[in-house]
Amino acid sequence: MNKLNYNGVIDELIKGKWRNPLTNKKITIPIKKIEILPSIDGCEIDFIQNTHPNEKILLISDEFTREVLGKKIYYNLSKKFDISEYVWQNPVCSIKGVTHIQEISKDFPILIAVGSGTINDTVKYVTFLDKKNYSVFATSPMNAFTSPTASVSFNGFKKSIFTHSATGVYFDLSVLSKTPKKLIRAAFADVLCRTTSQVDWLLSNKLLNTLYDETPYILLNLYEKELIKNAKYLNNRNIESIALLTRVAAIMGLSTFFTRTTHYGSMAEHAISHFIDMFAKDLHPGTSHGEQVGIATLTISKIQNSILNYSEPPILYPTRIPEAEIKKYFGITTLNLVNQQMRKKILESKKTVQINNLFEKNWNKFVKPLKQVMLNFEILWNALGESGALRTIKEANIDHELYNKALRYSRFIRDRYSILDFADDSHQLEKYID
Repeated sequence: MNKLNYNGVIDELIKGKWRNPLTNKKITIPIKKIEILPSIDGCEIDFIQNTHPNEKILLISDEFTREVLGKKIYYNLSKKFDISEYVWQNPVCSIKGVTHIQEISKDFPILIAVGSGTINDTVKYVTFLDKKNYSVFATSPMNAFTSPTASVSFNGFKKSIFTHSATGVYFDLSVLSKTPKKLIRAAFADVLCRTTSQVDWLLSNKLLNTLYDETPYILLNLYEKELIKNAKYLNNRNIESIALLTRVAAIMGLSTFFTRTTHYGSMAEHAISHFIDMFAKDLHPGTSHGEQVGIATLTISKIQNSILNYSEPPILYPTRIPEAEIKKYFGITTLNLVNQQMRKKILESKKTVQINNLFEKNWNKFVKPLKQVMLNFEILWNALGESGALRTIKEANIDHELYNKALRYSRFIRDRYSILDFADDSHQLEKYID
């Protein structure tokens, strides 16, 4: 890896010079500046001068992120800018938290977030609602920093909201390399799901003619093999490997601009993680979203590798929504959500006849492109193991029955057609549940 340029293809995207080889069109992104540097200490003034000159600024961090990075940034920027600091106690990215930060920041036209998911997503959504600009200094190598979406909880239900992008995104590798290992491993798991998401998204496209865009995968393919090869070095906090992970995560986040959706990296494996967060309640073991995605990615990979390697096609049946079960376990509010989400992907009798006729004539042709973008389960299993990431619900202390419910019912809480839908619509999902 070239130590002088950790950004890689990101520089071309920032300058609007990268051409999509499928269309020969240049791709542009709205973020003005992305920097992945060995250290940003001393560079903050130039960064903010270029993106937010002569503005009144509020820097927002929490107790942890202030200590690892925020305090230094505030000290350096205070030499040049009209800047105040707010340290958020016990931050939560919920509509209540958003309202709180709106009140705190009402007199500031520019916000700077210092932190990871909670701080970044809250500030992102606040500035979107209040029509302000913001930049972010990352404290972990996640894809959320470059994405225009925010994951916000509304009365216990998480929603992924399309908002806007940061003006500048800055990654200090000297800080990221000191990130708790569980966050590094979670970030790795959250980009390794590329393969399961792509298979699901392409499956949906081929069955239901939904949107599918190859652009994110062309970019991610530039670095995925190298990242997997270097998985073991992430566990040692190797700077070069952290930089590679950060670059891949940044590209993953940027891909929302190319596709105008998050389907490219958020399908069945993310539905399982969301389900756990929504319904675990007192059973939640404290695992992070990324950790749960890693475990779910392995589960989904196993199902995909099994079904798509069938020599004979499965038979699809009209979709059945277990309304009584869903109402019993999760309540009428969830059932109403399910009926709303399922409208776009429910298979009626006529559609299943068409699909079954297609499979009977062209099953091998149908699965060929899916198998081409699918990674072997063992590759994912070994890569996550080498990184030190959680791989099983036992390791994560996730309740066995809770996880089984996630496999059975998570397909119903999102409108994205995935291998879980395919397995259930072909009456074989239960055989993949312990």
